[in-house]
Amino acid sequence: MSNTVRTRFAPSPTGYMHVGNLRTALYTYLQARHNGGAFILRIEDTDQGRLVAGAADIIYDTLRATGLTWDEGPDIGGPVGPYIQSERMGLFKQYAEQLVQAGKAYYCFCTEQRMEALHEQQKQNGEVPHYDGRCRSLGPDEVAARLAAGEPYVIRQKIPAGGVTAFDDVVYGHIEVNNSELDDQILIKSDGMPTYNFANVVDDHLMGITHVIRGSEYLSSTPKYNLLYQAFGWQVPTYIHCPPVMKDAQHKLSKRNGDASYQDLVAKGYLPAAVLNYLLLLGWAPEGEQEIFSLDEMVKIWDPARISKSPAIFDPLKLRAINAAYIRALPPEEFRRLADPFITAAVRRPIDRDLLCQNLQPRCEVLEDIPPQLDFFDAPLPFDVELYRNKKQKTTPESAKQALEALLPVLQAQADFGRDAIFAACQAQAAAMGQKNGWLLYPLGVALSGKTRTPGGGTDLAAMLGRQETLARVKAALEQLGG
Repeated sequence: MSNTVRTRFAPSPTGYMHVGNLRTALYTYLQARHNGGAFILRIEDTDQGRLVAGAADIIYDTLRATGLTWDEGPDIGGPVGPYIQSERMGLFKQYAEQLVQAGKAYYCFCTEQRMEALHEQQKQNGEVPHYDGRCRSLGPDEVAARLAAGEPYVIRQKIPAGGVTAFDDVVYGHIEVNNSELDDQILIKSDGMPTYNFANVVDDHLMGITHVIRGSEYLSSTPKYNLLYQAFGWQVPTYIHCPPVMKDAQHKLSKRNGDASYQDLVAKGYLPAAVLNYLLLLGWAPEGEQEIFSLDEMVKIWDPARISKSPAIFDPLKLRAINAAYIRALPPEEFRRLADPFITAAVRRPIDRDLLCQNLQPRCEVLEDIPPQLDFFDAPLPFDVELYRNKKQKTTPESAKQALEALLPVLQAQADFGRDAIFAACQAQAAAMGQKNGWLLYPLGVALSGKTRTPGGGTDLAAMLGRQETLARVKAALEQLGG
């Protein structure tokens, strides 16, 4: 095996990219990049019944969007391709038959009906369902005769009856399993297709994978993997098993149960870099207090030994907080580009979007926060005049009437309807009346929006709405106030 670190992300194209899968991809990428190695993308599509059209493209698009670029893969090729498992089918049966010849595997002719009956009886006896080894010791003549007769078969791994299989994991340490607890797993199914576990071992060896990063649910299968490596005389890779991503203390996060996928999060307005940053911390702890990391910084600080053994609870509030930090740090033009679709979905009238975005950027944690803040732009919202009452600004419905009556001629006379010009004129009017700016501008904001909290104060809203709409809404507010 090469001294160069080689890792692989090997998803199955069965739907959207689950956040747990993306976290595995990130950790696998970081392990390769931190050590100056190669990151390989392999598509594992042997489970034909679960394949979803277009799912492979989702994998490619997600990895590219998050910056997890691969060195070898289906679309760019490489020295150990093909990188789509279904295109490697000729390899697996050959290797399984090699194990049969070495006495490490055997042909099993048991039917599905027999296996179902066997497992049902074992359950009734309080046993864990397992294969009973019926075909394990068939003589070569009988095997040859049954194969010649075209009898359906699978190829099973011959697990040693006694002894212990041990392995070391970077996260979980030294693990030992009694071979008596292991089942003679199927390597080649009756349709000639390899099982997931067998194809993984063969492909990982042939692709020179040095570090295997995957979920802790595969810990129980690892002894069988190691027995296969030993049976072939291959070097065992370094194992890095990651804790599961949980919805809560009892339930794993699952798209099948309606939990958010990466695509769902992006559609809601989470930024790819923020999602990736959050996933880094979902089961992994950096040194120090810093939590916001660029991908390049992640590569520098990566240490798989800092992966936790405990399940990682998905925390939507923490994700929002990290996303908010990324939104605040965006250049204004980039925020405008990302916010535009959300603004368009909420507002049909022409407004000053640059000014709106200046006010929105510090007021949203996720881009989907934008539309609810803009529900008044197309038409003023009905509201109770009690909204004008504000202790801090010392305003009441009565004082709001005075303020708007004083503002109307100021706004009508305003030649420059930009925010700064409007604010200067309103400020001068407040000074002339011996009032603070808020006493005058708070009622203007309520009159224009029908809300007490908006993306921008009264003068910002006036500039966004424009002269005609602003004057119409102020007049309507005065009518409501009896002016």
